[in-house]
Amino acid sequence: MFDSIIDPTIGPAADSNQDQAALAERPVSLSGLRLGLLANTKRNAEQFLDQVGRLLAEQYGMTTVVATKKPNIVDTAPEATLEQLRASCDVVVTGVGDCGSCSASAVADGLLLERSGVPAVVICSDAFMVSADAMADLRGAPGYRYVTTPHPVANLTPDGVSERARQAIPGIVALLTEPALTPAP
Repeated sequence: MFDSIIDPTIGPAADSNQDQAALAERPVSLSGLRLGLLANTKRNAEQFLDQVGRLLAEQYGMTTVVATKKPNIVDTAPEATLEQLRASCDVVVTGVGDCGSCSASAVADGLLLERSGVPAVVICSDAFMVSADAMADLRGAPGYRYVTTPHPVANLTPDGVSERARQAIPGIVALLTEPALTPAP
C-alpha cells in the first residue's frame, strides 16, 4: 500500500525554517471563490470532501474547481497537483487525516499551499492531533489550526460521512476566514 511512514518526531522538515508570517491571507467572504479539494487515499476521504464541497457551494456560494486525490497517504501531494490547486483555486480543503501518517502529511500539504498564498484548511480525526501538531511545529508553524472530526472516518456509512461533513462546515468556514495560527502562549 505504501513504502514509508511519516514520523514528524524525528527531526525538522527541509523547509521548517520558513517564517510563520508566510501563511496566506484570509478572504473576507467565501462567496464566488473557487474551492479546491485535496483528498488522500484513506477510505471515505473523497466522499467527505465531496460533501464539504457541496455544502460550501450551497451555503456560501463557492464553486468547486478542482477535486483531486493524492497518490498515497504518507507523502505530500505531488508538485504538479499542488501547482494545479494554486493556479485554479482561491482556497483548498484537504484531508482526511484519519491516521498518524496521513494527519501529518495533510498538515504538510496545507502548509505548502498556505506558503504559496492559498488559504488551506486541513481536516484530521481527533485521535491524531499529536501527529498533526508535531508536523506543524516541524514545518515552522506551531499553533497551526485545523478542523478535527471524531475518529474514525474510514468506517462511516454514507449518511455518517454526510453528517460529519455537515458538522465540520462551521470550523472550515472559520479557518478560511480567520487567521490560521493560534498565538503561542
